Amino acid sequence: MTFEIEYFHARVLAEIESWPVDVVADYARLVELLTEHGPSLRLPHSRAFGEGLFELRPRGRSGTGRAFYCFVIGRRIVVLHAFIKKSQQTPDHELKLARKRLKEIKNG
Repeated sequence: MTFEIEYFHARVLAEIESWPVDVVADYARLVELLTEHGPSLRLPHSRAFGEGLFELRPRGRSGTGRAFYCFVIGRRIVVLHAFIKKSQQTPDHELKLARKRLKEIKNG
């Protein structure tokens, strides 16, 4: 049984579509795996951040993207936030935004 992907806001999808072509291609491959395997998808493709927050880890020659997501009742996955990594560690403001959106999803 597969999962369905939704986006928190159209801007999240627009951000992903603005990524370099090779990173978008890897994102598409990882989304396919995610819809097939759901919560069973692990490193190096996906990483849990705790409290129901996960990140998808697409890469390409031209960069590395990150897409934070969560699982919602009814086999739905909501992509909360996405960005291109420019440093080794995930910036705090990117993580805070994803956690804020996760809270909005959980609290309706």
